[in-house]
Amino acid sequence: MLAVPFFFGNALGEPDNPEYQHRILQATFDLLDRNHGPVLEQLPDDMVPDVLVQGSELTASEPETLSAADELTSLRAYYEQWVNAHDGRTAVGLSVIPQRRFRGVVRFIEGYISGEESDIKERPEDVSVPQFIRYCVDDLKAFYYEARMAQRPDGADRDIHDWFWSKTAMGALTMALAQRMRDDDDEAAKAVAYGIAR
Repeated sequence: MLAVPFFFGNALGEPDNPEYQHRILQATFDLLDRNHGPVLEQLPDDMVPDVLVQGSELTASEPETLSAADELTSLRAYYEQWVNAHDGRTAVGLSVIPQRRFRGVVRFIEGYISGEESDIKERPEDVSVPQFIRYCVDDLKAFYYEARMAQRPDGADRDIHDWFWSKTAMGALTMALAQRMRDDDDEAAKAVAYGIAR
């Protein structure tokens, strides 16, 4: 097994960099040449990029004047441009809520943060509210990252990551959500909080 320093969902590193991704695959296949196993190695140092910091490690600035819902709406055209340019492929979809209904997801999250009995009709009965919130946040982050990649096609992963966590209302909302979940008495909510602000 080749251990890589990338986030879940990005096992081969940054998107749209096939040359780098092929190098990682080759390093993985090279492990099959070892005479003894099991084999567990780290990605070679010369292949490790600057590792992204966690969202919770960044200091959020005051977002510009837009609310998270309005900010999301302002990015919709860029997100749709990304999807069209990638033949319909997107990382959005875990919650199964269509992206045009994400304003409702923002209201759902805002209600949860404020302590309301918050729920949303799309949540399957067999999925807890905290776990479904995690699915929603993963979709919102994917939406923002893909919209930003359409806006700034030459932007580095680190720039997009830093932009989301330190410059957007959605990043601030996500950090507030993580804090609310960490403070919850429900152990399931606390467990989900760990992955929210990453």
